[in-house]
Amino acid sequence: MITVVGEALADLIAAADGRTFTAHPGGSPANVALGLTRLGTASVLGTRLGDDLFGTLVRTHLTDAGVDVRPLPAPTSDTSVAFAATDAAGVARYDFRITWDITALPPLDGAECLHTGSLATLLEPGARVVEAAMRTERTVSYDPNVRPSLSGTPAEERPRVERQVALSDVVKVSEEDLGWLYPGEDPVERAVRWLALGPSLVVVTLGADGAHAVTGNHATTRPGPPTTVVDTVGAGDAFTAGLLHWLSRAGLLSGNHTAIASVTGRSLENAVDFANAVAAITCSRAGANPPTLAELGAARSLLP
Repeated sequence: MITVVGEALADLIAAADGRTFTAHPGGSPANVALGLTRLGTASVLGTRLGDDLFGTLVRTHLTDAGVDVRPLPAPTSDTSVAFAATDAAGVARYDFRITWDITALPPLDGAECLHTGSLATLLEPGARVVEAAMRTERTVSYDPNVRPSLSGTPAEERPRVERQVALSDVVKVSEEDLGWLYPGEDPVERAVRWLALGPSLVVVTLGADGAHAVTGNHATTRPGPPTTVVDTVGAGDAFTAGLLHWLSRAGLLSGNHTAIASVTGRSLENAVDFANAVAAITCSRAGANPPTLAELGAARSLLP
């Protein structure tokens, strides 16, 4: 079982006219929890949700899929909202109306891994509660999922992100995030630098070009499968869910953290290929709508 901590919200996605919006359940950590459960890995989501209309939409969507949703204590209770618009390539940009003021996390008893990131590790006062939990003895997975509209300057954000990378065992980051944090740097070279901070595995997603993964022993760049992109909403979260599901199936998340670092080159390729396949299907449909294991077809043969 994997415990995910972070925001759950309503994504209001603009139609081509820019005036009509469709509501989809969203939030990066919530999308990861949903993706894990659809793939067959049990997940607990510690989050902040209200009892309003959007809260009901998001909660029902997650619980119907089998996610164990655990509302976290907070002094306010309205459900957060993100407005999203996509460009001609289906790439989304966001405008957030979000509060993250949680005061405690769910117990981690029974969890093989804690996954977090995105706004949950950025927005105070809740971010300091989450970062404290990242100091657990359990495996920690982290996706910074940078949101420039809610962040300071890259120079201001780099120390926080690097501190949280150092607390993590598995790090997934997009090349867009690295491009914002480290303008002009090669994302593959930055992945190696991040690995030196302490993680056992760093993966950089490269959009249509797939993903690059690096451990202390191996590095590989794997192409993504061809797909017709509807939008990229939730694609990175789907990749994370696929990667964590693969690592869980391989028995690499629980116990000795060095097991992730010692994964073979072929196994690392399979893990990234599987995560790429999960993300590709998500890109082929609207909103954060990750696939079930049955929908992955031949990609299931990549699982350990």
